[in-house]
Amino acid sequence: MILKSNVTLYIEAGATLLGSTRLSDYTPQPGPDPMADANQRHLVFARDARNIGLAGPGRIDGQGSAFWTHQPRGPVPEELRWRDALHSDWKHGERVSPMIELVGCSDVRIDGLTITGASGWTMRPINCTRVFISGIHLTNPYHGPNTDGIDATGCQDMMISDCVIDTGDDAICLKSENPYGGEARLTRNVTVTNCVISSSTNGFKIGTATQGEFENIVFSNSVIHHGDRPLNERSIAGIALEMADGGWLEGVIIAGIQIQRARAPLFIRRGNRSNAGRHPQSRLRGITIEGLRATGAVVTSSITGLPGMPVEDVRLSDISIDTVMPGRAAWIADPVPEAEAKYPEPRALGWLPASGLFCRHVRGLTMRDVSFSAPVEEYRTTVLLDDVQDATLAGLRASPVRNGLPVLTCVSTRELRLSGAVAPVGSQALLEVRGAANRDLLVTGCDLRAAGRVATGDVAAVQAEFNSTAPSNPAAS
Repeated sequence: MILKSNVTLYIEAGATLLGSTRLSDYTPQPGPDPMADANQRHLVFARDARNIGLAGPGRIDGQGSAFWTHQPRGPVPEELRWRDALHSDWKHGERVSPMIELVGCSDVRIDGLTITGASGWTMRPINCTRVFISGIHLTNPYHGPNTDGIDATGCQDMMISDCVIDTGDDAICLKSENPYGGEARLTRNVTVTNCVISSSTNGFKIGTATQGEFENIVFSNSVIHHGDRPLNERSIAGIALEMADGGWLEGVIIAGIQIQRARAPLFIRRGNRSNAGRHPQSRLRGITIEGLRATGAVVTSSITGLPGMPVEDVRLSDISIDTVMPGRAAWIADPVPEAEAKYPEPRALGWLPASGLFCRHVRGLTMRDVSFSAPVEEYRTTVLLDDVQDATLAGLRASPVRNGLPVLTCVSTRELRLSGAVAPVGSQALLEVRGAANRDLLVTGCDLRAAGRVATGDVAAVQAEFNSTAPSNPAAS
């Protein structure tokens, strides 16, 4: 079905637009690779159309499961479920993807529908302007391979609101690429708000296709949830912001988000998977996350760049993360791979040597009123800063670490300002300084009554200023 300008397809209550299960019934639309995840066959298609829409209380059902075959791999060991995906038990051949493809359109409205049964990606507005998606219920099985929800690509002036999305791959994903030829278009002025999201891969994501630019992105007042489901049916990351293909991102605000049982609540990653974008100003910076509460996490949240390619200007405030899976002592010494060219996702880094937040190759980090809790069996430090420059941590709170280890560890950290932190009961110290490459670490106004001292390790870089809550002998040692 091809939508022309000034046409809205309205589906009445009780009516269903049903996709065929025969691939030959879909006319290929030239452009993308016909064998790619997003190919040339679609149930609804529009190109260069104006003032178009899909609306009504009815349904669109692509009957996507007809294009999959079940190929179970056998039981997954319990210790590997954290990195497994349920949809790996299902394979697809040629299929319809995206089910709804809108290319180069303007003034697009999609409202009120139930959209289900995608065999691949469900909906992709690509290079569209003034797009309004509201009040839809989008649902696909958790085991559906590559059944993304909304993949907004190169779109500008876009609003997604009041939607319920429950799908087997990325629920809402912003991308920058152009499979129809030419340069990737700037993704700009996008807001996502008041949504309820569940996914077995990522809840809200930017990437992985990041060949062009992103700016002015807002994700707010939403819930990412997973119920009491096995690990391999939960989001790999609740929120994932990734820049891996040479493009740049600047200006993201995330506010008022509740995350329940995502494997990793937060994943911010700058990689070097390809140079498809070839932007000399390639960067990932200007991220503000506030008012986020995450419960039931099992994998450490992380902010990671690469040597010489840092993540820049990240501001975290009023955040609470509760982790339910304790880490092992052996993970503290395990090296964390740079994984520069790997597909960017938390499992590429493996188990991390911190339980709450791991930051590496970051420049300009601010954390205010951020708290972490972990099981009593937790052996790892809570927050680890490695090659971090210009960091301000105010009001850090954390549950005790086994054996009294400090909750904050610095490795090659420069220009740290730590204030208002509280040392947990039984702590050896508030801060661990690892190695001699740290410098200009200022500790001031912290509650050290439960700690024996300010810092352990190579403390020459630590300058401490104390108030009435300091121990009687406050010298760093």
